[in-house]
Amino acid sequence: MRTVRVSYWGFDRRPHVGRIVVAGRVAPDVLAVFRILWSARFPIRRLRPVSVYGGSDDASMEADNTSGFNCRFVGGTSRWSLHAYGEAIDVNPVENPYVQGSRVSPPAGRAYLDRSRYRSGMALEGGVLVRAFASVGWKWGASFGDYQHFSTTGR
Repeated sequence: MRTVRVSYWGFDRRPHVGRIVVAGRVAPDVLAVFRILWSARFPIRRLRPVSVYGGSDDASMEADNTSGFNCRFVGGTSRWSLHAYGEAIDVNPVENPYVQGSRVSPPAGRAYLDRSRYRSGMALEGGVLVRAFASVGWKWGASFGDYQHFSTTGR
């Protein structure tokens, strides 16, 4: 794993520096994605390792934290998530919630369920966030209701 320091634009429209932990082999791709997001001034609320939240995915999402590595299973299974391999990133979880039936994670993401009404920080088909990850071959989890999730395989 590598801790990658990147510059990003906050929702306060100011520059910030954050850290994200990813697999060493994808670190160059992650840097390329964040360069695109920086150039486009795409806003990110927070960018801290999940360890800041005691390894709690729920706490990280509640804080609207963009994160990578987290040693955890896919929700409701005993299969390792791609986050456990450092090959997935969740971006702005409140603006881009995980939706599974009537369950919305994090709960504050319920305000962003209408994906046709764009608001700052949202991932949209054809939008800069989705295009930035696609430019390095990463896929978006929207097809299974995980709007925050980008990964090397799409799962």
